[in-house]
Amino acid sequence: MDYKIRTDLALEVRESFPEDDVEIKGVVLTEDFDKQNKIRISTVVIKDEAGARAMEKPIGTYITIEAPELDNSSEDYHKPVSDYIAQNLRKLAGNLYNDEILVVGLGNREVTPDSLGPQVVDNLFVTRHLIREFGKEFKEQNHLGNVSAISPGVMAQTGMETVEIIKGVIMETNPKLIIVIDALASRSINRLNTTVQIADTGISPGSGVGNNRKALNEESLGVKVIAIGVPTVVDAATIVADTLTKYMETTGFSREDIFSFISEINGNQVYNMFVTPKNIDEMVKQISYTLSEALNSCFSAANLS
Repeated sequence: MDYKIRTDLALEVRESFPEDDVEIKGVVLTEDFDKQNKIRISTVVIKDEAGARAMEKPIGTYITIEAPELDNSSEDYHKPVSDYIAQNLRKLAGNLYNDEILVVGLGNREVTPDSLGPQVVDNLFVTRHLIREFGKEFKEQNHLGNVSAISPGVMAQTGMETVEIIKGVIMETNPKLIIVIDALASRSINRLNTTVQIADTGISPGSGVGNNRKALNEESLGVKVIAIGVPTVVDAATIVADTLTKYMETTGFSREDIFSFISEINGNQVYNMFVTPKNIDEMVKQISYTLSEALNSCFSAANLS
């Protein structure tokens, strides 16, 4: 297979392997389904180096929340999604969710599909300044968590790697947990704006669109990092490959013939091209509220849990 499927979702990487493939040893997949709200929660745990090599992702836990109706405007539907996000965030954060939290909204707010991180930060209830001014007693009386936030922009705007900016903030504010929010790339059109991935392995900004920057993880920052992402774009080459594969499979072509043909036509003209829905501005705004509500309920009122 000469063309590479581009996706940030660990679940999609896992789905690309046959169930009994020996190469997937070291990877565990579990699933839960909320029938009432039609929400599926899948957990991919990469347990060792063998699994990490097979998946081409770091060892850790990747939780995927699939909510097919997340792209509608019903508050009744977004509330359970927000609750599931908060619940799984607490699970990955462990005892740290009640400590000092730094939320980092990655991305370029001037580019709509990449503006999810900054928009989430805009909607956050930040509390660190209040606690510093009024003290610990005020924090406990009002059941507040200790949350600060930053939208560092992208290298083209700042001339600095995101990791450099965040290291400076960490040095001054000393958070115990960092939550990074970013837009992702999916290989499935159906998962655009309807899927949330939460991972305790950090993130490499820009990796989904082939613009890898230095990773933001515990190794690079010295602080535990949890990444939250929503796919807002899909690789054009992947759309072409998937469409042709489905057609050619129904007409009797072998897998070898299909891969050979797609590799020939999937030239440079479609690489580095990404597709996003026409209503992406409305969707990013809506999902940013869902994520910020999850973060606010999880961390800004942490002592109520």
